[in-house]
Amino acid sequence: MQDQINNLPKLAKDKHKENKIFFTKLKKKPPKQLDYIMQELHEEEFERTDCLDCANCCKTTGPLFTSKDIQRISKFFKMKEQQFIETYLHLDDENDYVLQSVPCTFLGADNYCSIYNVRPKACSEFPHTDRKKFQQISNLTLKNVAICPAAFNIVEQMKKRIPK
Repeated sequence: MQDQINNLPKLAKDKHKENKIFFTKLKKKPPKQLDYIMQELHEEEFERTDCLDCANCCKTTGPLFTSKDIQRISKFFKMKEQQFIETYLHLDDENDYVLQSVPCTFLGADNYCSIYNVRPKACSEFPHTDRKKFQQISNLTLKNVAICPAAFNIVEQMKKRIPK
């Protein structure tokens, strides 16, 4: 798995132009069954892929924390929201709360998340490949294929399954 993770940025870069063209066409004319196809591809991939073998998303990127995420997680830690923010988060250039550093503070050496049951929405939905109206998040998906081997595989399967 580590070899696949190490090769992923180069693989994603090599496929970037092809993927960008594919997603541009997809945005203009999404197939009627796109959400069903994506759900199927997502489920098939995650039957083969165990995130605990990878956790590259947690090691290399940080999620956005919504106000609901902050409320839920600070309650879990029995902290005041402001104390949670000051301890773990900062505002980024777009005025969103993000982790102060990566890898994620809540990621254990065994790749388990210490706040899994209350994790941010962005984490629970990652890599967003089963989201409704999938064509609307193509820019996000283009970024995620360089981070997540499963997202990379799903996009490769998409290109085979969806007519050009």
